[in-house]
Amino acid sequence: MKFVQIIDFETERIDEMRELAQEAEKRSVGRDGGPTHRMLLQDRNTPNRYFVVIEFESYEDAMRNSNDPETTRMAERMAALCTRPPQFTDCDVREMTEIK
Repeated sequence: MKFVQIIDFETERIDEMRELAQEAEKRSVGRDGGPTHRMLLQDRNTPNRYFVVIEFESYEDAMRNSNDPETTRMAERMAALCTRPPQFTDCDVREMTEIK
């Protein structure tokens, strides 16, 4: 079953956050068990609030990724750019439909 992690954070340094995310993506290309998709969303009503939606093939893949020391270092670097601690929500994907 696919698994999604949603990260809710606030920052005034989104360009630096995006650079860190791109570095992480480069490291995970071709690696088994890493994220399959990533989406960055910005809250229209709170401009410095963002959500990152990261998809994995399974919960187990996500946990292996979370336990990787490199992921921990990247998360620490990203948290340092936030104006409040990020909040994480873990979700099992129950249904996904391609509309168009």
